Amino acid sequence: MTEPSVAPSGAVRQLRFERPPGAASILLVRHGETVPAREEAPFPLVDGHGDPELDPRGRGQAERLAERLAGSPNGEKVDAIYVTNLRRTAETAAPLAARLGIETVVEARLREVFLGEWEGGLYRIRVLENGPIAQRMLTEERWDVIPGAEPDDQFARRVREGIDHVASRHPGQTVAVFTHGGVIGRAMAQASGSRPFAFLGADNGSISHLVVVRGRWVIRSFNDTAHLEDS
Repeated sequence: MTEPSVAPSGAVRQLRFERPPGAASILLVRHGETVPAREEAPFPLVDGHGDPELDPRGRGQAERLAERLAGSPNGEKVDAIYVTNLRRTAETAAPLAARLGIETVVEARLREVFLGEWEGGLYRIRVLENGPIAQRMLTEERWDVIPGAEPDDQFARRVREGIDHVASRHPGQTVAVFTHGGVIGRAMAQASGSRPFAFLGADNGSISHLVVVRGRWVIRSFNDTAHLEDS
């Protein structure tokens, strides 16, 4: 995406990546760590989705993210902040929004994948138990193996629509999108053409970077946690 530089001698240099004109830089930020899950006390639900609050560790991660992103990562200032309709993203974005004086915008299409009967925190417990459904989910790389979960093609479609919508509103700008691990994993898989779960496991408080131009998605980084390493 960068034009090579030709010296008078005819030698052609390799240059650093530059964002193409009109492209949007999308910083996909996974929310901070949430409170622990307990089977006897499920998380409250919003439109069927588990809606836990941040754990104190997660609030610390949110502060570290604010320090990092307010400092113009990669020389790019954050021009807009998006969250989902689940409070863990809004709570994680709040310190950055306060520092920059930016009002957050809700993009509900980038909420986490709906986990059906494993909502409310049960997903963590069932995966740890490693039963047949959990094993099949990981082998087939499909969330909709879980009873009642969101169809895989529907999830993929709304992730693409959500990111394309944000990018279309911010040509030539940098946007911090506070979202979820499943969404980040699917976005990276779509951008790279990889297996659906190849990028599963973005850390809480991590930053992954997409550049979007004319419907093309380019991965610049995945799971950047440099701002958390000494915490």
